[in-house]
Amino acid sequence: MDKKYCPICKEENRCMTSVDEQGNCWCFAEEFPKEIFELVPEESKRKHCICKTCLNKYKEELSEATRPS
Repeated sequence: MDKKYCPICKEENRCMTSVDEQGNCWCFAEEFPKEIFELVPEESKRKHCICKTCLNKYKEELSEATRPS
């Protein structure tokens, strides 16, 4: 798999396409729940970046699952 693709959805991860003044990628300012990395195939761990869409979707699903009924 090409490193520019998200290991979860296989879409372009847009790594380093949006950087801050220090040259850091968008993901440096984000919090990644540790459980999201369980969705990444073993061969892609620490090699491919998760995209913002998958991160936001995961956070939304996590939020919905923890809301009181």
